Amino acid sequence: MGYLHIGATSPEEYGNYYAWGEVEPKDVYDWTTYKWATVEYSEPYNSYFLDTLTKYNTDSKKGNVDNKTILEIEDDAAHANWGGQWRLPTDAEWTELIDKCKWKWTTRNGVNGYDVMSKTNNNFIFLPAAGNHSHKGLSNVGSFGCYWANLIPTDSPSNSWDLEFYSSDKYTVVNGRFIGQSVRPVFK
Repeated sequence: MGYLHIGATSPEEYGNYYAWGEVEPKDVYDWTTYKWATVEYSEPYNSYFLDTLTKYNTDSKKGNVDNKTILEIEDDAAHANWGGQWRLPTDAEWTELIDKCKWKWTTRNGVNGYDVMSKTNNNFIFLPAAGNHSHKGLSNVGSFGCYWANLIPTDSPSNSWDLEFYSSDKYTVVNGRFIGQSVRPVFK
């Protein structure tokens, strides 16, 4: 089970997509469906905008501040779906994977992604380029991968850290918490 993505039955499958801090997949990924936010409708733009964060907030302009920056276990898709000591990786763990592993862009059973192999013990995982799910649906499948980390940046609480990659680059960055992304669990 540990070599899979949540909702997958083989290493090449994308698995389910989750908004950050949510434990169930869904059909629509935007601020209107995000569990930890309220939205406001803007008549001139005919669109919804983030109004308030209801959990994991460090900015008083975005609602009540709870100063929670690390995902609580009950809001962790890895733990909620697999139990035990499974959890989302930290940003530091993704950074370590980038810095201390060999990355090779490849295609496995028709699925693009990276073989990521430890430089010290030759253990490896496959990270499929599963794309992401937001607003109007799934995009960038086969060319882009993004995987949640377990924390938000204190200066931008409407985002969360994640690992992102293309065939030519890999990095950690922040992304909107409402976006549906793959989850590659780690064991504590």
